[in-house]
Amino acid sequence: QVQVVESGGGLVQAGGSLRLSCAASGRTFYIYAMGWFRQAPGKEREIVASISCSGSNTYYSDSVKGRFTISRDGRDGARNTVFLEMNNLNPEDTAVYYCAARQTDGDTAYLEAYEYHGWGQGTQVTVSS
Repeated sequence: QVQVVESGGGLVQAGGSLRLSCAASGRTFYIYAMGWFRQAPGKEREIVASISCSGSNTYYSDSVKGRFTISRDGRDGARNTVFLEMNNLNPEDTAVYYCAARQTDGDTAYLEAYEYHGWGQGTQVTVSS
């Protein structure tokens, strides 16, 4: 069973930046594929970005490409910590952001919510105009 914990949400003005963090834990010495999703009020949950186990493969939705960056903590023992650096935020980015983790032997950046095995509780990001 994988456990996932996010942090770093908050309130920011349009044009500002935030950094979200996510830590996954469970199987010893295991590296998880991880992704960030978001859900705005009245909308379905959508993929924001994802990263493969090695960090070599990443995916970004069109709405965040060029503004958001997903990355892994490169330190030994911290590889299951990922970050979502969000720049040039706009009010349309307001949502609850969820981190997800998947056990896998491959090196794929997964896109679909059903492909993930563990989810965090979510962190609110609010962008004011």
